Amino acid sequence: MDQFDSTTQYVAVLKQPLWKLARVRRWIQNVSFHLGGVAMMAVQLAREARGRWETSEIIRQMDALGVQSISITSLTALFTGMVLALQTSYALAQFGGKLFVGRVVVLSICRELGPTLTALMVAARVGSGITAELGTMAVTEQVDAMRALGASPIRKLVLPRVVAVTVMLPVLTLLADFLGMVGGLFIAVVEVKVGASFYLSTVQQSVHLNDVLHGLFKTPFFGFEIAMIGCYNGLNASGGADGVGRATTIAVVVASIVVLMSDFFLTKLFLVLPLGLK
Repeated sequence: MDQFDSTTQYVAVLKQPLWKLARVRRWIQNVSFHLGGVAMMAVQLAREARGRWETSEIIRQMDALGVQSISITSLTALFTGMVLALQTSYALAQFGGKLFVGRVVVLSICRELGPTLTALMVAARVGSGITAELGTMAVTEQVDAMRALGASPIRKLVLPRVVAVTVMLPVLTLLADFLGMVGGLFIAVVEVKVGASFYLSTVQQSVHLNDVLHGLFKTPFFGFEIAMIGCYNGLNASGGADGVGRATTIAVVVASIVVLMSDFFLTKLFLVLPLGLK
């Protein structure tokens, strides 16, 4: 009996890693399938982009996805600059460098925090909105009806949203950079007791155009990724309202992860290539 129990436990121990390995393999397959689907949609989008663009729809999407996102991205940048200035002032006080809080805040926001946090907020709001809208159209067979009438869902639905997010995200990032600097200025004057003129002079001396462009050049890639992931998950949603909810959750999670991963690789690329963005 003891031998039987020990054999059963041994078999259970052997099965556990196999179960975990199968789960990891299934996750890798799902991720590969998802990325492959997005890549295939990107190829279709490139083909459809050669034709006539729906200009009026693009402008409407720029307002819905870009202009209406100003509030959330602006508040995020403003309070990020304030928190960063507050934390930086306490850290620099140990070395007698509280006067240089403006330099640290603005460089951090322009090069990394501004573009990345803006992209994450847009991924949360716009990515989920695109997925929910297109997912609802997919489960109610509106997309199939569009195909039956000879219209291309890629040209009618995907292209305007991708163009709108890709164009508007750099604009939102510029506004976020400015508001982050203003938030840091407010904390520097009120809490750190640094003069506004000194804050602005240190920013002017240390921050250059390349610092702004370093973060700004990454945002079109972020916008393209967010819109493509949202459109792909929306058009492939199934299973009614529950399926749309799952697709929306997956779109936000995947878009946020892709933004953070691509941020690293784009930063490394800009530092290696001779683009003058170091």
